[in-house]
Amino acid sequence: MAAELVRGQNHPLSQVRLEIRVAAGQPVVAAATLGDEHGRIHGVEWVAHPGTPTLPGLEVSKQAAADHRLAVDLGAMPEAVHRVSVLLALPLGGDGPARFGAVAAPFVAVTGLDGTEVASYTITGLDAESAVVALELYRRQGAWKVRAVGQGYAGGLAELLTDQGLPQAAHLAAGINEAVAHGLARSVAAPPPRTPDGDRTRQTATPALGPEGSGPTAQGAPGAVAPQSTSPYGTQGTPGAVAPQSGFPGSAASADPAATPPATPTTGGPIDYSHPRRQTGAPPSPAPTAPPAPPGQPARPVAGDATGWSMEERLYNQVWGMFEDLARTMAAYRSAVDFADSRMEKELDQALSDPRSRIGGQGDAAREAAQAKHAQLVDQARAALDRDLAQLAAESEVVEPALPPAFAGWDNPVWHGYRAPMEIPMAVRLGDLHLPESPELRVPMLVRLPLERGLWIDSGGAESLDGSFTDSPELRRLALDTAVAHAARLLAVYPAGEFTVHVIDPAGSAAQALVPLVHTGVLAAPPAVGAAGVTDVLTRLTQRVDLVQMAVRGGAADSLPPGLDTAEQLLIVNDFPHGFDDRAVTQLRYLADEGPSVGVHLMMVADREDAAGYGPLLDPLWRSLMRLTPLPDDHLADPWVGHAWTYEPSLVPPGSQVLRQVLTEVATARTKLR
Repeated sequence: MAAELVRGQNHPLSQVRLEIRVAAGQPVVAAATLGDEHGRIHGVEWVAHPGTPTLPGLEVSKQAAADHRLAVDLGAMPEAVHRVSVLLALPLGGDGPARFGAVAAPFVAVTGLDGTEVASYTITGLDAESAVVALELYRRQGAWKVRAVGQGYAGGLAELLTDQGLPQAAHLAAGINEAVAHGLARSVAAPPPRTPDGDRTRQTATPALGPEGSGPTAQGAPGAVAPQSTSPYGTQGTPGAVAPQSGFPGSAASADPAATPPATPTTGGPIDYSHPRRQTGAPPSPAPTAPPAPPGQPARPVAGDATGWSMEERLYNQVWGMFEDLARTMAAYRSAVDFADSRMEKELDQALSDPRSRIGGQGDAAREAAQAKHAQLVDQARAALDRDLAQLAAESEVVEPALPPAFAGWDNPVWHGYRAPMEIPMAVRLGDLHLPESPELRVPMLVRLPLERGLWIDSGGAESLDGSFTDSPELRRLALDTAVAHAARLLAVYPAGEFTVHVIDPAGSAAQALVPLVHTGVLAAPPAVGAAGVTDVLTRLTQRVDLVQMAVRGGAADSLPPGLDTAEQLLIVNDFPHGFDDRAVTQLRYLADEGPSVGVHLMMVADREDAAGYGPLLDPLWRSLMRLTPLPDDHLADPWVGHAWTYEPSLVPPGSQVLRQVLTEVATARTKLR
């Protein structure tokens, strides 16, 4: 898991070939110095800068840019080098800002060559400084570590290099500024300044509740610097450390944004209005900018207004930001109401504690005053909540139509132009989440891919949120429809041929619900029926898990049997435990525990009460699966702020043919591969 560093904190490095990514929001100069065991620079030849971008084991950018990638090979460093300092400076001259206090807080991330983030640091607290030592890689007792420094210098590069002991600091700083001036016209353009939207401007989303994932980033040859791109989509991949380890809800929280007054713009460049603790995950890249709002009005929301290396990642982070904002603003409202209630009770207790005050109008006056104060406090809290909900609703209205198929609801027009993707997306939408105070405001429930837990579609009878009951046959039908919709979505978001679906239906009771999957030919084989069919499918998938595990553990992944399907596998199990003997139950538990790590996933459509005869034997199975319901249900607990989120599945609108159209396209794309 990536470390989010604060100033002075260090973190061990397990790799020697690294990439240091910088995102500053404005063109900056990136340089690096090599130091001895005392941190001293022996000469100008120990400084990598735009005029001399390459040193042994180190390469920096040749020009100023809003985003940089520095290549570092610690194994190629000379023995005398014990410290590598990464420097950032604002270009002199031109029309750009002259101090870091007038630009967004720079973000620096140390990643592996595969894009996996090792550590990150957001440099906050800068004001008049025009140069800063962002972080340093240092060798201690033969092992390398990274430390967040964040030391700024108002005197620019000359003062910084002088502080590091370089005698020719002023001369070298002038040379660097001259080299930058020659290439500044070719620098990567920074995103336009944003208009602040109150206290809700988002930099990135932090994990909150449920499932999983990571994301690869394509890189060039080891030690090479990837080319800069003026497009926010560029050639950059998805850094894997943005991800939360689990889906909705629950994560570390930043302070309530309502408690901090909005920042006031100053001259000199765009201002970073986001809370520093919101700046986690991927470094920012140019994002769409909303048109200016009328004076006194919050900024108009825009889709993709978050950080990330691609539009997909920015939208993913923006959805997570919406989830966090809704959780936080609702927690603030509930806390305010609780405070008003407790205050009213305390005031009433104090006023009526004296028996003499209960006689006459004194007690009535105290009661009315306490109730009036209570109403005033609740009204103030509700007004703040309504303001935040209105902003979130406006943001949702622009974000929903912009979502890619993996994130979009089935009613989104993006599905009508669906084509099989070439890459696996970051996440997949499994439904919506909302809170009782704002049932109309839905936040997509995005779960990272590949899945780290199986899914359990609960077909058991229960009282719905509106107090009504659904009979068992109808609930089972809804559960099957939900399972088919989820399976179809997973098939659609994976590249053709990289996701395989198997079905076990011992009694054949799911035949009608499975028609879209069967008739379009997207299943690996017809649904398995009867005890023999159950045994055959479970045995084959169990053997696959064993083979892949042995190959991975033995470092011989290329020696798998040539006929083995290497695609991700999904097993849909209906009517459990009917048709399952003790051995089949054991195999199912094995697949639930060991399957996700090697690409075998379960989707159980079952009522837990039907398996009550097994007693506690199956408790680990149910706990290992993510429970989803075919009807709205408030079973998803949020340990972060204590909310019970209502989950609602993402289903195909009645009468729509979009599911069949998408599955037909999936089958067609598979045919083209053969």
